[in-house]
Amino acid sequence: MLTISRLFIYPVKSLGGIPVDQLPITDRGARYDRRWMITDPAGRFLTLREHPEMTRLHTTIEGDALIIYDANDPADRISTPLHPAPAATMSVQVWEDTVTAWICQRNTSDWLSEKLGQPVVLVYMPDESRRPVDPAYAPPGSITAFTDGYPLLIIGQSSLDDLNSRLDRPVDMLRFRPNIVFTGGTPFAEDHFARITIADISMLGVKRCARCVVTTIDPTTGIAGPEPLRTLSTYRRQGKKVDFGMNLVATGMGEIRIGDEIRLPVTVSSSD
Repeated sequence: MLTISRLFIYPVKSLGGIPVDQLPITDRGARYDRRWMITDPAGRFLTLREHPEMTRLHTTIEGDALIIYDANDPADRISTPLHPAPAATMSVQVWEDTVTAWICQRNTSDWLSEKLGQPVVLVYMPDESRRPVDPAYAPPGSITAFTDGYPLLIIGQSSLDDLNSRLDRPVDMLRFRPNIVFTGGTPFAEDHFARITIADISMLGVKRCARCVVTTIDPTTGIAGPEPLRTLSTYRRQGKKVDFGMNLVATGMGEIRIGDEIRLPVTVSSSD
């Protein structure tokens, strides 16, 4: 049996995530997941790939506020409304996409600018902004927030265990920033998730997740090294990409929880 063991959201793109016990699924992925993003004054997004110092900024939710804090000094924090009111807008760029975002409170951007050592702006994706998922992989009309491209990411614990068995120093699942982690099954069972059902929500496995240098950045120290990408490339390479995890698109809405079973389509065999 395949069972959900861990759930995560990452409210601000590239900042630390939040473990949760239940995960409401919306039309663009997990609720609150990557609805906020840090950009430069021109609207271009900042990413861990270029700014590993972002690893020390973590997030949590307290009541109706999203809290961003310095992991080295948790008392050093700033809050922004979890449900922002309409605000001034700006066009922002995330990879090849340009979308309209609301500009968050000035004091939040000022705090982030001081932490990151450069002028930045915190923005929020309102419901009115609809960023399409690549139609070459996802059903027409699929949307996402400020993710790298797909609404949800699932990884099996067996896959991480297999990787760690090949490493001198094991790495934590947080290196890979999944939304859903499950136990059971063989390593890389998720490679074959064309369609799964969790709590009566149907999800499509639309594309294996190609990994980048973000996985080589220790999420607790911000220090980069060759692993685990170097080892993954020895046995998980597909063409020019190194795969780890499966991108999902949900075709319905609802809530999933730790302990929920992941159901696969029943295969009916036939004989002459």
